[in-house]
Amino acid sequence: MTGVAIVIPMLNEAAALPRLLRSLAALEPRPAEIIAVDAGSTDGSAAIAAAAGLRVLQAPRRGRAAQINHGVEAATGPLVCVLHADTLLPDDAIAVIRATLADPRVVLAGFTALLSGPETVRWGTSLHNWIKTWYAPLLFRPVMFFRGARLLFGDHAMFFRRADFLSVGGCDASLMVMEDADLCLRMHRLGRTRLVNRVVITSDRRIATWGPLRANWIYLKCGIAWGLGFKRRLERHYPDIR
Repeated sequence: MTGVAIVIPMLNEAAALPRLLRSLAALEPRPAEIIAVDAGSTDGSAAIAAAAGLRVLQAPRRGRAAQINHGVEAATGPLVCVLHADTLLPDDAIAVIRATLADPRVVLAGFTALLSGPETVRWGTSLHNWIKTWYAPLLFRPVMFFRGARLLFGDHAMFFRRADFLSVGGCDASLMVMEDADLCLRMHRLGRTRLVNRVVITSDRRIATWGPLRANWIYLKCGIAWGLGFKRRLERHYPDIR
């Protein structure tokens, strides 16, 4: 069977890791390897991940794009899933990834994200995030949209062939925000990008911290700026919550 590596970029994720580790332990079939790429956590995240048996690497520089690049380069499996520490995969995720990428026309895919917290499911934001994978490329890259491009983000637990990722140069390490959407556009040169009709559960911690209106305004503002070509320094508008 084709091996699947899971790459987890993390920074100060000690609070999220126990739940993530329980989810990873339930995966069947098992991934070929799980690589956590730390960016200088000060809360013991690296020690927690290592104690659970994950392969822990230290990223050469901060930024999720650089962490993803480091993890994918170190992976040995031909298929890779990039998983955020606050996102939980379905138990059969490895089989879903293999089946999806068995189609040679698909170069990058992701799961449908359902944002949820201990008290509520963010149905409105989850629906908007799903619709956004369609309307964002339709508005900003219509030619690519009609050629099969869909715009995915990190919350979707994106997955791809390692060789394809490396062939387009990986993530743009100069981007602190929207590196995932940028990767989608460059991967689309090789084939289709799409969502699969399976759900991952993603923490609503940003919405809980920022508030629903502010959170959706930040998402919209960063997305529009990026779509119009203003890719640099978007992190100014995307405050850290950890």
